[in-house]
Amino acid sequence: MSSVEQFGYREQLHRSLSTRDLIVYGMIFMVPIAPFAVFGFVWDTARGMVPLAYLVGLIGMLFTAMSYAAMSRAFPLAGSVYTYAGRGLHEVAGFFAGWLILLDYILVPALLYVFSAVALAGLMPAVPEWAWLLVFVIFNLFVNLRGIHFTAQVNWYLLLLELATLALFVILGLLALHRGLGAGALTLKPVFDPAVFSPATVVGATSIAVLSFLGFDGISTLAEESKGGLNSVARATIFSLILVGVLFIAQTWIATDLAHGMKFDSPATAFYEIAERAGGSGLRLLTILAVVVSNGIANAMVAQAAVSRILFAMARDGKLPSVLARIHPRYKSPYISALLVSGISLIVGIAFAERLDALTSIVNFGALCSFLLLHVAVVNYFMRRQASRNWLRHLLCPALGFIVIAFVLFEMDRAAKIMGACWILLGVIYYLILTLVLKRKTTLEI
Repeated sequence: MSSVEQFGYREQLHRSLSTRDLIVYGMIFMVPIAPFAVFGFVWDTARGMVPLAYLVGLIGMLFTAMSYAAMSRAFPLAGSVYTYAGRGLHEVAGFFAGWLILLDYILVPALLYVFSAVALAGLMPAVPEWAWLLVFVIFNLFVNLRGIHFTAQVNWYLLLLELATLALFVILGLLALHRGLGAGALTLKPVFDPAVFSPATVVGATSIAVLSFLGFDGISTLAEESKGGLNSVARATIFSLILVGVLFIAQTWIATDLAHGMKFDSPATAFYEIAERAGGSGLRLLTILAVVVSNGIANAMVAQAAVSRILFAMARDGKLPSVLARIHPRYKSPYISALLVSGISLIVGIAFAERLDALTSIVNFGALCSFLLLHVAVVNYFMRRQASRNWLRHLLCPALGFIVIAFVLFEMDRAAKIMGACWILLGVIYYLILTLVLKRKTTLEI
């Protein structure tokens, strides 16, 4: 009996992904060059100690990654946190964990498309932003409809492109420091500057930096397409997070020392200005284009793959319309879900093209709230049901992860909390209609 069949399902998706494919997927989702776009904001809050903020963020998110790893071994199913909370805690908790993560995953592609379209409109003003949105949506839909194996192949080339850009910045940045630009060398001040250090400063900056790590959780949505065994998803989740964290720290360390003595035009362009100091206008243009490709194509593509599989898992259990669980007979992909996500992304992208602040403020609320349910599910499943005595992995780590995520949520923008609460209320209404009006059975066989 397969790992899927023992939970009452049948194999529908195509098992073609190796552990390396999963690691690449996770790295693409987190974006190895994510600090390019947010460096200036972290710099302002951290008072220059940007790599320290990313180091603390990495340590904090490792606790959540360990919870994902534990649950992926226990429940090797598509659906990610929806499956883990539903089977490890309660089916109602599972529904709301899935509902919350949808808020993040459904809006992320639209947000990334808009970011990239705005950047390209600045370089090519003759092309309207909606045209760029349409190009991104069609390309990513085509890749996702062709199945996860084809998506994995595209991911590999996109990751090489991002890493090549990052390597060029690192080399030119180190050479620029050697020539005496910025601080003139790599110093310890970016990691710890006693003149400006305070716990409040680091914590505030970490609450921004930690959002760059969101995406490692998407690996778990591919559990039914992995051919690497029960430990494959767990290993890929931990390894990809650590690898991307090291890249974040390295690039921001070099950038921070290069930025010594600079005054930025704006936080949004800070990294590009540093790149120009290191390698001239050519490197600045390259970093901008790399961010466009990584966001509008690479990151959005894997986000769409992740959300289509969560929709598939929820529809398979009767919590969403069953049509979303349909699998393409040739490519073995949840094609109806992929089409729906593409349509929503296009509509939201056009509607929020002039309201990026509102879209950005709510995009991470759902993921963080679902992480809270995940940590509770780990403790409930392993400590209470399984009577585990692994206090470190199944109690201490989830508890620390819960505290980190709760604090980041506490520091989140008030508008995001209000809009997130409205999404939760909408979920309550939908669930009541589903169970009380439609009399739909939603209980999982645990």
